[in-house]
Amino acid sequence: QEAKCAYIIIMMAVYWCTEVIPLAVTSLMPVVFFPLLGVQSSKSVCLQYLNDTNMLFIGGLIVAISVEQWNLHKRIALRVLLILGVKPALLMLGFMIVTAFLSMWISNTATTAMMVPIVQAVLDQMDNTEYDVTMMEQATGQTNTVIELEEKNASDPTSVHVISNGQLPDDPRSSEEKKMRKRICKGMTLCVCYAASIGGTATLTGTGPNMVLKGQMNQLYPSNNDIVNFASWFGFAFPNMILMLVLAWLWLQCSFMGLNFKKSWGCGTERTAKEKAAYNVLKAEMKKLGPISYAEFNVLLMFVLLVLLWFSRHPGFVKGWATRLFPDGEKYITDSAPAVFIALLLFILPANKPKFIGWNPSTSDPEQAEEDIKKPFLSAPLLDWNVVQRKMPWSIVLLLGGGFALADASANSGLSAWLGHQMTPLGSIPPWAIATVLSLIIAVFTECTSNVATATLFLPVFSSMAASIRIHPLYVMLPGTLSASFAFMLPVATPPNAIVFSYGHIRVLDMVRSGIVMNIIGVFCVTLAINTWGRPMFELDTFPTWANSTTNQ
Repeated sequence: QEAKCAYIIIMMAVYWCTEVIPLAVTSLMPVVFFPLLGVQSSKSVCLQYLNDTNMLFIGGLIVAISVEQWNLHKRIALRVLLILGVKPALLMLGFMIVTAFLSMWISNTATTAMMVPIVQAVLDQMDNTEYDVTMMEQATGQTNTVIELEEKNASDPTSVHVISNGQLPDDPRSSEEKKMRKRICKGMTLCVCYAASIGGTATLTGTGPNMVLKGQMNQLYPSNNDIVNFASWFGFAFPNMILMLVLAWLWLQCSFMGLNFKKSWGCGTERTAKEKAAYNVLKAEMKKLGPISYAEFNVLLMFVLLVLLWFSRHPGFVKGWATRLFPDGEKYITDSAPAVFIALLLFILPANKPKFIGWNPSTSDPEQAEEDIKKPFLSAPLLDWNVVQRKMPWSIVLLLGGGFALADASANSGLSAWLGHQMTPLGSIPPWAIATVLSLIIAVFTECTSNVATATLFLPVFSSMAASIRIHPLYVMLPGTLSASFAFMLPVATPPNAIVFSYGHIRVLDMVRSGIVMNIIGVFCVTLAINTWGRPMFELDTFPTWANSTTNQ
């Protein structure tokens, strides 16, 4: 049985890595092959595909879709950028903060798809202004205008010197500026996809691998008294995200803009024309959105309510609402209940202000009254099912389900126990070294496979390894989960990278160069987190009693 289970897992791993058939279709293989090979019954395999964790994910996605549909995320993004200012360094930091914050709640892909056009518009506007300013300067000193214009046409910098034969030596600044502009362009677009991947790690519903961890913990350790929930995950991963964002920002600053503090921070310098232009673009975009609508306000309210419900359900240090309001609440209610509750409300609440017939100030104006009567009495709800159907990433839901089916089968068939047994020699290595090495392996592996697939394949192995060498399972599973999101090196590694790459400012080599350092930063931060504030939070120094049951089976 262990061998049969292992065979299917290896086959699925190969299919996931090579993508010979779509990822979601590969995830359906357990439904066919586990029953055929006698590993598990169809009933128990199919149950895994829409379990508690997947419902939490679907609820979270529906709320995210409503935020997207009413353009609330764009409003938040522009508002923050206008507050932070438009000096190049601050602008980049602004883009990164906004992207990371949004991708905590919305899918990383949607966040990137929304942010890149804004970045694009700001950069284009800065370029155009710079061009105008240069032209004005040259109108005064007409001598090398010709050369300048020629140079603008000849994109190849070597041809410049040929044009300026015997005339004035060409202005060296302009070609330098052009290079600089190209580098800033690269830096600004890269920072968006990196920030999206980093931001996704901060919340439980932010990205696939986090959901895989939650599902697998419930699967492999049924009596773990809900150790990984929304609040505890946020407490662990949010500081880690902040640290990574700051380091990533400094690294991109160094590699693409150089550390010229006076220029990029602009301490004490007044705004240049370029910065004014960038500011105007953001202002114009904000104007297009108009004042905040009734529907947007409602969606924002629902979103805030959901986050509050998640945090206060089972905070740990005090009794949450689940225990206070409902008998045996902590046993029955998980994070999926509030998520689906808010999703239900979104389909009920109206998108326009409800009208009250009796109280109508405009009855004196007969035309107005007639118009009012013509309007439908009931307004449309905040969300329409067709929109959800179109925007819901069903493939990820299936992918998560397939992963849970694999974990369940490997636990029940005895494969996990066998794997754990093979790994007992690792007990002599210090745990922090194991965690760091595993993080590095996953960070490399996730570059060429889907993040969710990586987490799905590795986490059950880690859990059985932890049981065999008697360390806390989360001590290796938390770094593994976070590292699965560190797909920074290749355009194919994760959808945000692909979106940014498709805009054509970046060569693969640029991404690889920045990505290698980003991976190192990521693994460093995770190792730090798990050995400092992660320890007291999850009591990682002790081998918990709930992890014992699986080794005895």
